[in-house]
Amino acid sequence: MIRRFFRHIREGFYGVGRHAAMSVSSASAVTITLLIISIFMIVTGNMQEVTQNIEGSVKISAFVAYDHEEQSQLDMIQATIKNLEHVVSVEYSSKDQEFDELMETYEDESAREALETYREDNPLHDAFYVEVNDGDALKDTAEKIQAIEGIETVNYGGDSALMFVRTLNSVRLGGAILVAGLSALAIFLIANTIKLTIYARSNEIAIMRDVGATNGFIRAPFVVEGMIIGALGAIIPILFTIFGYIFIYDKLGGVLFSEMFKMTPPHPFVLQLSLILLGIGMVVGLIGSFMSVTKYLRWKR
Repeated sequence: MIRRFFRHIREGFYGVGRHAAMSVSSASAVTITLLIISIFMIVTGNMQEVTQNIEGSVKISAFVAYDHEEQSQLDMIQATIKNLEHVVSVEYSSKDQEFDELMETYEDESAREALETYREDNPLHDAFYVEVNDGDALKDTAEKIQAIEGIETVNYGGDSALMFVRTLNSVRLGGAILVAGLSALAIFLIANTIKLTIYARSNEIAIMRDVGATNGFIRAPFVVEGMIIGALGAIIPILFTIFGYIFIYDKLGGVLFSEMFKMTPPHPFVLQLSLILLGIGMVVGLIGSFMSVTKYLRWKR
């Protein structure tokens, strides 16, 4: 069985070399396809990072009513919020802290002095800042917090924040669908190439069947050949992904537009993408060759 295994691998490499022109043609088509897949995987991977950063920065602000400022009441409100679904963290800010933060927003000294006169009778509210683990749950969580006794007003950025998060999620979903479509295209291209090699070796296959070779024995070298073609087609996309992404990351300093739009660090991101590209190349090669040779063998029974 071990000798047969290595025989199939050897014959697979031999088939690639013997039909070099068709193999290069198919590998080139796979390379172009995987390059496009690589670009969209990089985009969707960074969209994932951006979405997580935005979801982490978009927090629900819950302001406490004046008649619920006792410590026991505040503790109860905080515990109730923490127990809500999707809530990751709850940060308490006293009305004095809120006043200090408001003061820091004013650079003009006269404005700060005028505002300071209100410190004694601070009109601001105690507040809770709530972080959720899902941007789509912002509105629902805000409504649940609003219903808690002692909460006067709630702010979460409104529909604009929800729309932005949903747009980023749509981009990621669209990228995943495109990757699946391009993978199907690569399977079709490899299947056609293997089909041509099968027709070119139809006499050889007929002889193998005449001497009693099973379909599995005949199919194995072609499957190996398809996987090799897929792996060869992944070499250039992998190099492009590693060196291209690191170059862009260093050039931009890891930031797109602003600190909110941080790029995914190259390591281990590029290694993960490279393994995925190699896997996609070999899997589509395996599937394409398997489909093609199985269809041929079924016709020739």
